[in-house]
Amino acid sequence: MKRVMLAAATFAALGGGSVFAAEPDGITNRTISYVLTDYDFATYQTPDGKTECPDGYNDGPRERFERYFPKDGPKGPLLGAQIAREGAIWGPTMEDEAIPFKYAQGKVAIGLNLDGKEGPNDFVSPEGEKGVDNQLYRALGCVVNRRAPGGSLTVFVTTFMQRYNFNRVLVEITDVDSIVDDDDVTVTTYRGRDALMVDAAGHFLPGGSNRADHKWGKKFISAFKGRIKDGVLTTDPVAHWYMPAKYTFQDVTTRYFRDARFRLSLTPDRASGLLAGYSDVETWYRQIIRSLSTHHLSYGEEYAPPLYRALNRLADAYPDETGRNTAISSALEMNFVRVYVTHPAKAVAANEDAAPETNRAARAADRR
Repeated sequence: MKRVMLAAATFAALGGGSVFAAEPDGITNRTISYVLTDYDFATYQTPDGKTECPDGYNDGPRERFERYFPKDGPKGPLLGAQIAREGAIWGPTMEDEAIPFKYAQGKVAIGLNLDGKEGPNDFVSPEGEKGVDNQLYRALGCVVNRRAPGGSLTVFVTTFMQRYNFNRVLVEITDVDSIVDDDDVTVTTYRGRDALMVDAAGHFLPGGSNRADHKWGKKFISAFKGRIKDGVLTTDPVAHWYMPAKYTFQDVTTRYFRDARFRLSLTPDRASGLLAGYSDVETWYRQIIRSLSTHHLSYGEEYAPPLYRALNRLADAYPDETGRNTAISSALEMNFVRVYVTHPAKAVAANEDAAPETNRAARAADRR
């Protein structure tokens, strides 16, 4: 018991604030927070894929290369052909290739109504909600990489998001009286600095703590106004929202959404639902090719250049000075576990008379 009390006192002395003592519904000091454990772009799928992909799935880089340059065909400058194909990934054009790109078909998609309208290109959600905006699904729905369970991209997203702290996404809900019904709450997102807490089997556990990055993660701090009804949190959109993201190893990239908003089902220990908004086309494409080499994209038969053309043709918001739309409606499916978010104490100038070891320790703590 003495050890527990000593640990709590030490935590408070280090700027952690009050000792955590959550109420039965998970709320502490009118606050409940969650940390993202996994996510993926929402891709509606039928069991056999015939409804959304009646013509089958798209070929990947290797399959396309084999079709253009068959092994038993005329011999040519193979290296030059490979370099040219790789160059097309980094400098894509709007000129179509001989092999057509296959778009997802049908009227059902997962997402939210972003513009408050029902248009001819809109979808109906699996639950029957009309006016769903998710044109990104048209581009991704017939790409094997984006489909479960065979898509390797889901493995990359999950594995590396959970492994590296740069990916940590925190959602802190304040001014909360109830996670069942509350007509006025504030939702703030942060980049977290700590690992996810798991049990011996690797399952994510609620109740851990995570430090919000107020120094290097300022661009990821955004505040949403929201409300909770029947256990579902809905927020108003924010003009710009940035999300730390990477797919493989130490590649550091960022997702950028416009008019982003959340719809999450809340429980005392977990949350799940959607983040929807308009993804900036150029940022979305560059994030993919910076994070995933052609080798990795080949795992899931995803060839980037035709996908770039699809993104531009399906883009449905934020026209530039020429009238070309620069953003595409999209949605992320997300799962969270409850966490305690800690914030740094107010900065205090270092005491010049303090021992050098003290100031070095303070700077080291700030870097962690």
